[in-house]
Amino acid sequence: MSNFTETEKQIVSYLRESVAAGEQYFRAKNIADAIGLSAKQVGSRLPRLAEKTDEVDIEKWGRARSTTWRVTRG
Repeated sequence: MSNFTETEKQIVSYLRESVAAGEQYFRAKNIADAIGLSAKQVGSRLPRLAEKTDEVDIEKWGRARSTTWRVTRG
């Protein structure tokens, strides 16, 4: 994770810990609230992290009022 920003490391670390027991579904707002960032900071990084990280698999899952992300162990 040396090519990740501190914010990206924080997001990936949170997701990795959250999916230790299996897949989870997240909204950017929920991740942001848990780690002290804004939903915009998280939401703008999730598509890039989906391509960059092997630690977790991040998949855009659905869109109602906001995008839901399906996250599984990588």
